Amino acid sequence: MSESDPTQQPAAETADQDTAAEGAASGVEVKASKLLEEAEAALDQLDAPEASAGAPRPFVLEEIVGEEGPPEKCSIDLLRDVDLNLRIELGRTHMLLEDVLKLRRGSVVTLDKLAGDPVDLYVNGRLVARGEVLVLNDNFCVRVGELIGSDSLLDDK
Repeated sequence: MSESDPTQQPAAETADQDTAAEGAASGVEVKASKLLEEAEAALDQLDAPEASAGAPRPFVLEEIVGEEGPPEKCSIDLLRDVDLNLRIELGRTHMLLEDVLKLRRGSVVTLDKLAGDPVDLYVNGRLVARGEVLVLNDNFCVRVGELIGSDSLLDDK
């Protein structure tokens, strides 16, 4: 038997090698199963807080049922503390910035409306009425002559 030919090895030597290979394979299997058990235990620990919080369950919103009462009369008192921006537009004009900078006390600005033409009343930037300028007890005032869009508001009542 020559040492260079592996097929010529004695049967006892081959059996020893097979037993060693089986032992190594079973050692790898044991390590693999241990690692698998550790991984499963770690996953169980990760899932544990969710399990203690309780499984999610659907939420059903109950319908709110109430009796319709008689309509309450709205009082103007509800609106007493509401801020409104009222603007009265006497007329309009176009001016160059240079001309605006030249304005001084006593300067006259020509508007696109004539004296006696109705003025526009805006509430919060929305045109709501037209009226005429009057002087009452040395104060300027506006007499409302026309409500703009009031027909649709009155139809709702």
